[in-house]
Amino acid sequence: MGWTTRDIPDLTGRTAVVTGANSGLGAETARALVHAGASVVLACRDVAKGESVAAELGDRARVRPLDLADLASVRAFAEDVRSSHDRIDILVNNAGVMAIPLRRTADGFEMQIGTNHFGHFALTGLLLDRITDRIVTVSSMMHRIGRIDLDDINWERRRYERWLAYGQSKLANLLFAYELQRRLDDAGSSVKSIAAHPGYSSTNLQYRSEAWYGRVLETVTPIIGQAPRQGALPSLYAATSPDAEPGGYYGPGSFLEMRGGPTRVDSNSRSHDATTARRLWELSEKLCSVEYSIS
Repeated sequence: MGWTTRDIPDLTGRTAVVTGANSGLGAETARALVHAGASVVLACRDVAKGESVAAELGDRARVRPLDLADLASVRAFAEDVRSSHDRIDILVNNAGVMAIPLRRTADGFEMQIGTNHFGHFALTGLLLDRITDRIVTVSSMMHRIGRIDLDDINWERRRYERWLAYGQSKLANLLFAYELQRRLDDAGSSVKSIAAHPGYSSTNLQYRSEAWYGRVLETVTPIIGQAPRQGALPSLYAATSPDAEPGGYYGPGSFLEMRGGPTRVDSNSRSHDATTARRLWELSEKLCSVEYSIS
């Protein structure tokens, strides 16, 4: 039998932040961390749903509002953490949107790159000096269709394609995770940056595309997709296993990485382009007005 939540080490006394923990993979991630003894901050845009999850988990789960599509909300969340003097052992950048119609964030970013990448980039940078152990960034198999257009990252001049925009955002997640590890290494930091993907999991993410095929996905996904508790395993492995390697990428280990227990997996060559990663990092710092200080 492969790695399961039973293999999570004792996390008593440790604190984790999980974005998008009000449902799906995020809720399952938070649940497993609490059951292992951690205190978990459920960072949620939908606070009411987050409170419902937290009520199931008990006193070691608490909810704080976070809208990754609004940098003011990201800054307020980070300031709340800092003012309470919370130490963060584990940050799981889990929240995301997928294949939605063209929309803009509060800061004018295309919604998918703005939520999935820029929001998490800003959040990580603002919290980095409070993080003691590791940062997990959740990507997707769909990074393989992504292309980073640094000259039009927000789809202002190109004809918008929802799936290509999603692929770009998930590729950006990997470029960020790998570049962060390079910078942590250069600074001599012991903090780890690790990426993960859930395979094909049955969550409500697939049903929010507002496209004609949404009903098809709603019917098919519960049949062929793995349960959220299974889809959360790669993130949990990356977040807790002493064997998870800095700069690694973990996903399901069987059937085209769509399902199965967590194992180290490969990402495409574009995700390892250090020049693009550096340029994306510099652009992200500029657009988010967040400058990383890594010590």
